[in-house]
Amino acid sequence: MLDFFTIFSKGGLVLWCFQGVSDSCTGPVNALIRSVLLQERGGNNSFTHEALTLKYKLDNQFELVFVVGFQKILTLTYVDKLIDDVHRLFRDKYRTEIQQQSALSLLNGTFDFQNDFLRLLREAEESSKVRAPTTMKKFEDSEKAKKPVRSMIETRGEKPKEKAKNSKKNKGAKKEGSDGPSATSKAVPAEKSGLPVGPENGIELSKEELIRRKREEFIQKHGRGMEKSSKSSKSDAPKEKGKKAPRVWALGGSVNKEVLDYSAPTANGAPEGAPPEDINLIRGTGSGRQLQDLDCSSSDDEGAAQNSTKPSATKGTLGGMFGMLKGLVGSKSLSREDMESVLDKMRDHLIAKNVAADIAVQLCESVANKLEGKVMGTFSTVTSTVKLALQESLVQILQPQRRVDMLRDIMDAQRHQRPYVVTFCGVNGVGKSTNLAKISFWLLENGFSVLIAACDTFRAGAVEQLRTHTRRLRALHPPENHGGRAMVQLFEKGYGKDAAGIAMEAIAFARNQGFDVVLVDTAGRMQDNAPLMTALAKLITVNTPDLVLFVGEALVGNEAVDQLVKFNRALADHSMAQTPRLIDGIVLTKFDTIDDKVGAAISMTYITSKPIVFVGTGQTYCDLRSLNAKAVVAALMKA
Repeated sequence: MLDFFTIFSKGGLVLWCFQGVSDSCTGPVNALIRSVLLQERGGNNSFTHEALTLKYKLDNQFELVFVVGFQKILTLTYVDKLIDDVHRLFRDKYRTEIQQQSALSLLNGTFDFQNDFLRLLREAEESSKVRAPTTMKKFEDSEKAKKPVRSMIETRGEKPKEKAKNSKKNKGAKKEGSDGPSATSKAVPAEKSGLPVGPENGIELSKEELIRRKREEFIQKHGRGMEKSSKSSKSDAPKEKGKKAPRVWALGGSVNKEVLDYSAPTANGAPEGAPPEDINLIRGTGSGRQLQDLDCSSSDDEGAAQNSTKPSATKGTLGGMFGMLKGLVGSKSLSREDMESVLDKMRDHLIAKNVAADIAVQLCESVANKLEGKVMGTFSTVTSTVKLALQESLVQILQPQRRVDMLRDIMDAQRHQRPYVVTFCGVNGVGKSTNLAKISFWLLENGFSVLIAACDTFRAGAVEQLRTHTRRLRALHPPENHGGRAMVQLFEKGYGKDAAGIAMEAIAFARNQGFDVVLVDTAGRMQDNAPLMTALAKLITVNTPDLVLFVGEALVGNEAVDQLVKFNRALADHSMAQTPRLIDGIVLTKFDTIDDKVGAAISMTYITSKPIVFVGTGQTYCDLRSLNAKAVVAALMKA
């Protein structure tokens, strides 16, 4: 049973809605728009919101969206067929109203689609009904039960009647097969003589036997003719006997050109084996240009078109020009076949730029769904249209729906007289402590006091590393410049202690001492290590930080997706809260080592829908940047 089915335009006007089980479809549809349609994540045509599964279909030609919702515990096999049928019937029935492309006409239009929808729903449900399983046949109904017991008893040295008959038939078939050609040769004269084939002449042939004999007769007749022609051609060619005389070269003087001409004989001034002239003009036709939308026309093709001076060559060049203009002018809507070759090359390009393979496939699928059915603009090619749509999707992905503004949130926490808590997590060796020190320097430059909590009680030297960073930062911002107040301080309890307890004590200390920000450093852990992931989930659940940042390398490709997915899953599984706290943002490190292979930024943002808050670009405290989405996309699309 369906919960709802709604049809609305991409501008937000609801054209028609069917309410099934649920009272309202506003919440799930708004979640679909925010999380999928606005974020360019249309690679998968299904979306899960709480207890509902939403399936949708985009009509890019008329800017419509068809959405159906049902309970996710149900397995409704007819939903895909239903949404296709509704899409087809609705656009055909109200084509004139939709083509006016004005909000006023859509508002004034009456879309009485209830009866048609119920009919399509009934047909889809009936077509998906599973047939009742056939009952097993009883032994009394089988053929074996009808046979007497005496016929099933076999005595030694005696064969059953059926086996004897079968053996006789097999022997007869073997004899016919051995006679083979003689049998067919005997049968052919009888058929040629015009005698009727039937039981009166003692010859009873089935339909298949007649077809087989006619086929053999045809093969023999034409096969002999081919053999004769091949033999005659071989016999006509004169065979030269004896050894050929060696070539005689003149030792000096003039050389006779006719004697040295050993080329093949020509007919009408052209070699006999030369191909016709029209073959060289196939590259210049318009159809060849249209098939190669992605690649530019090669210099060989242009040279061939310019150098040809014959009438057929001029016709070919004209065809190429008209074909090129036809391909440029927007005369037809885009289909998946038109975009397939372009999207394949775009997908390979994204993977080469370090985008995870699954993410690249989903991005190309999203672009295909977005462009399918759209009419191309004037003087625009398929390649440029797909590339522009992909660039827009990538920029939209790198600008998620939630933007993290730490400075604003810290000032809001100051008004409530509490410290702003940030927790850093990630795998081993990605640069958590170093980038924590960079963020500390950035906060100090903005006038906020920072308390660093050394909660990495596992790695040897972790506390000493933070102590060194604190000493360096304190030298850059001495207490004398801030009225005798220490702007940065380290809170540590040594090694082997409970990290969640140390973080709790650090937050209480910061509240008492009036620190503005608490930065919690945690131990690096692999996403598959269940005990360490449980400890991290406990730390986050107990202390409820304001911001949970995942620190990841820009060097990784497919591993970035695996890390983020498993970190989020572990935080959700091991959390004791009813609504578990997940990752809020990303710190992308080592960005200065990847040149233009910036695909990890796309992979991390796409899989989590979380923003990249900071980008680490070097080894000094000043090497911290915010993400420029357009610059990243430009580097990603660069060949």
